[in-house]
Amino acid sequence: MVAPFRDWLAEAHDVDFSMKNADFGQALRHRASGSLVEPSDIWRYLNLFFDTEMHRQQAIAGAVEGINKLAEHADVVILTNLGDHRQEHRAQQLRDVGIHARVFTNSGPKGPALKAILDEYRPSRAVFIDDLPQHHGSARDVVPHIARLHLCGEPLLAPHIDCAHAAGDAHARIDDWASALPWLLDRLTGAELHGGSHEHEALTKESRT
Repeated sequence: MVAPFRDWLAEAHDVDFSMKNADFGQALRHRASGSLVEPSDIWRYLNLFFDTEMHRQQAIAGAVEGINKLAEHADVVILTNLGDHRQEHRAQQLRDVGIHARVFTNSGPKGPALKAILDEYRPSRAVFIDDLPQHHGSARDVVPHIARLHLCGEPLLAPHIDCAHAAGDAHARIDDWASALPWLLDRLTGAELHGGSHEHEALTKESRT
């Protein structure tokens, strides 16, 4: 959502968006004055964007093909930090780009929600994919037995995101789907589940559309 959010802020609100570090709160500035946008206004813009502009979001390169390939071997579900009232809108958005998957909404750390999904599906293997390191830390704390891939496929964001693999919270950091897919398929279909137990088989992913 970073690129369409940036474009919409410039077009509709005369706000410049530029990530220079991992602090999202430092990325928005009023064009006329150059002053930072207040945190309360950042949340207002984000909510307005998701309420009215989600149609601008498109899948990152390789995501649709990659997810659908994984769906041949596993149950793919989407775990997204959007409010419950946006669940069906997100599901329809994903269907529109060719991803047909169950959508779970969440707020805050994803580990507990991920555990609930695993408790329901009771898979033999699982892989968790997310672009934000804090969610890998939460997953490691709550469901440490599953494989975890840190994948940030948005070029505007990726250089500024701390590496969950370097922090010990993810088993790998791969930022493009073409390179990530073989790694993922190996964890789902290989003889051994690298970096975790041999007990789970499903896929959860926060989509970066």
